[in-house]
Amino acid sequence: MFWNSEDGYFVLNENGYAALVVIAIMVMILIDVLRGRKAASGADDKKDKKLPVTTVTFAGASIALAYVLSFIKIYEMPWGGSVTLLSMFFVAFVGYLFGPGVGFSAAFVFSILQFIQSGGTYMLSPFQVCCDYFFAFTALGVSGFFKGKKNGLIIGYLVAVLARGIFHTVGGYLYWMEYMPEDFPSSLAAIYPIVYNYAYLIPEAVITVIVVLLPPVKKGLARVKAMADRM
Repeated sequence: MFWNSEDGYFVLNENGYAALVVIAIMVMILIDVLRGRKAASGADDKKDKKLPVTTVTFAGASIALAYVLSFIKIYEMPWGGSVTLLSMFFVAFVGYLFGPGVGFSAAFVFSILQFIQSGGTYMLSPFQVCCDYFFAFTALGVSGFFKGKKNGLIIGYLVAVLARGIFHTVGGYLYWMEYMPEDFPSSLAAIYPIVYNYAYLIPEAVITVIVVLLPPVKKGLARVKAMADRM
C-alpha cells in the first residue's frame, strides 16, 4: 500500500514516496527515448533529437536550485502556498531557454519535488493532488512557448505564474472553500480562491521581475542564455 487513510484524507507513506520517484524517473526516460526514436526515424528538426547531456544537466541544476529556493519562504499562507525566493523563476527559465518540450518536462519533475516536500502529508483525492501540485507546477513550463520572443523571459514567466494560479484556483473551488475565513465578505465568496492563490503568487512575481530587471542580473541571465543557445 502506498498511502494511509486518516479521518477522510490520505497520507503518503514511504512506499508511496519511493513509487513516485520511480515514476518520475520512468517518465523522463520515456520522454528521452521517444525523442530519440523521432530522430532515428529521419526527423531533422533539432528539437526532435535526443536531449544533449549539457541540456539535461543545465535543466537539472536549475530545478535543483528552484527546489532549494522553495524552502526560503518570505511569507507563508495559512492554508498552503507561500512567497518564495524566486523559485518559480528558475523553473520557468528552463522553458524559456530550451522551449516547451524541455520546459514542461523540467516543470513536471519540479511538481513531483513539491509534492514530496509537502503534498504527501495531506491528500483529499487524486484530482486535488493534481490541481495543487502536478498540474499547477507543470504549468510553469508554458514559458517555453515564449522562447526567442521579444521580452519572452518576463512575459513567459508572468504567463507561467498565471497558469499555475489557474490550477490552484480550480482546486480551491473544488476542495478548499470550507476554509474561507469567516471575516471574508460573503458577497465576494465566489472569488475567494482567486484572491487567496494570487495573494502569494503575484507578490513573488513582482519581486522576481524587479530582481530580474536589475542590470547586473539581466546581464548575467543574458550570458546564461547565450551559453544555452550554444548547447
